[in-house]
Amino acid sequence: MRYNLRVMNDFKNNFVRAEFHCHTIYSPDSLVKVKDLLMACEKKGITKIAITDHGSMGGAFEAKALAPERIVLAEEIETTEGELLAYFMTEAIPQGLEVMEVIERLKDQGAYISVAHPFDPYRGNQWFPETLEAIAPHLDGVEAFNARCWKQSFNDLAYAYAMKHELQILVGSDSHSLHELGTATLTMPDFNSADELREALKQAEFSGELSGAWVRVLSTYAKFAKKLF
Repeated sequence: MRYNLRVMNDFKNNFVRAEFHCHTIYSPDSLVKVKDLLMACEKKGITKIAITDHGSMGGAFEAKALAPERIVLAEEIETTEGELLAYFMTEAIPQGLEVMEVIERLKDQGAYISVAHPFDPYRGNQWFPETLEAIAPHLDGVEAFNARCWKQSFNDLAYAYAMKHELQILVGSDSHSLHELGTATLTMPDFNSADELREALKQAEFSGELSGAWVRVLSTYAKFAKKLF
């Protein structure tokens, strides 16, 4: 079965509403099945979807087989410091490598490279300020709004970092549940490659809001549920 995700009526025919950061059951802290995510996107009018599971592209590949024109093959990659988001990948990259090794591997794949929630201190590994400065010339963009950040000030710092280094702005819900899906999206021209993404982002319009700290409970529950069952 293939899913034909509809384009919202008020969009130009070649525009999409894009979700750049969401998780499925292939992440250790999410219970969202790929088919359920696709159906939820259809209901919410999300027409371009980057599935960014932790250390896995299984969800992205499964979704790509069901809705090939709508899915961006992506991954959230944990380095020895913080996390990177990469789009239009061809194969998954292992977790826990040095950041420049990850970046070089992504460049070899021709991927679009972004940094995830770089100034949120309540995530796992943390970026050192000097590392963020060092990797800036190698990035395409910055996740300047992450709906799971507890405070808007964390996103403000990410935006300032992007402006300082003239990097493109991306946003994402960072959804680990269907409820969160689409809380931060970009409306923009359709894109089907890393180069097309770079061009489309020049016309992107942001829509979103913070999810609230309570959504972290859903991730914690998912982790325990997977261990128990």
